[in-house]
This record gives sequence, C-alpha cells and structure tokens, in this order.
Amino acid sequence: MSAQTDPADLPLIKVVGISAGGKSTLVRALRQRGYQARPVSQEHSNVPTLWEQFDRPRLLLYLDIDLETQRARRPDVTWNKEWLVEERERLAHARDHADLIIDARHQSPEAVLQIALTFLQNKQIRHAPEPLPPIAPTGSALPPKAATNTSVPAPEATTDDPKRRSNRTQRRRQKRAEKRKDKT
Repeated sequence: MSAQTDPADLPLIKVVGISAGGKSTLVRALRQRGYQARPVSQEHSNVPTLWEQFDRPRLLLYLDIDLETQRARRPDVTWNKEWLVEERERLAHARDHADLIIDARHQSPEAVLQIALTFLQNKQIRHAPEPLPPIAPTGSALPPKAATNTSVPAPEATTDDPKRRSNRTQRRRQKRAEKRKDKT
C-alpha cells in the first residue's frame, strides 16, 4: 500500500445478491484493482438493512441470477424455487436501494467485472493504485468441503438473530476483559 492510499479513506462499495451470484468473485476482482469492496451476505439474513450496518456504503451493487444459473454454479447445493423466493424477499430492501443491478445470468465473471468497472469509472469512484488485501470468502463462495451441510436449510433455520449475535459479542468482550484482568 502506498503512503498516499489509506483504504479507510476510499469509498466503500458493498456487493449483495443471490447465493452463487458471484459476490465474492466480483469483490476479489475489484479489490485487486484497488477498490474498497466488501460482500454482504444479506440473502442469509432476516435483517433487511444488514447491508447498511457496519459502515454505510458509498455504492451498493446487486448481483441477480436465476435458479438455473444457481444450480449450474453450485451443483453441490440443493437449490430450490422456494429458497430462491425467500432470498429475493430478504434482498428486496437492498435491491430497492442498489446503485447498480447486474443481471449475472449467463455472464462470465469477467463480463460482470467489466459492467461494474464501467459503472465505477463513470461515477468517478476513487481507488488505490495498487491491490487491496483480499478478504475471506463468504456464503456459497466457501469450498464445498468447508460446509458441513450442503443442502440449503429451510428459510426459518437461517435467521440472523441480532440478539444472539449481541450475546456472542458480549461474551467475547467479557473474556477479553477477564484476560486483561488476569494479566494485571
């Protein structure tokens, strides 16, 4: 990273969309070109505004695919029409607020990247002259062996309960405080 470029000073671009839509692939390619891009697993959350939380993005990109494309990209997962409908409902708020919606059906990753880059260049979005560090893959971008269950869970089984998340965070903070206390 050059001395002039602080990633925190770059405009944040968040990428949301249907599972297996290419979010991690697009984010990786944008970061390689110096854009501060991050994926949001909005499709797995019952919190409609998840994409807005933890730093509001300057731009929101939405990747859309159909069931046929989903199955072709991830044949190891048992996608079904009901789950796709559920994901679309969970993504409705993000889609309504997206700055760019990319129909990624039948598009190569390179074609999707070109659409995004053209949009970002037209919007004159600043980026670093060098690649930004990669970030961990999320959702369906994880290798099949990393998943313990490769079938899509029932929609009600994938809730993103903020209360549970808050409890986990609270427990972690408590453990850190105890460790600091033990050191003194």
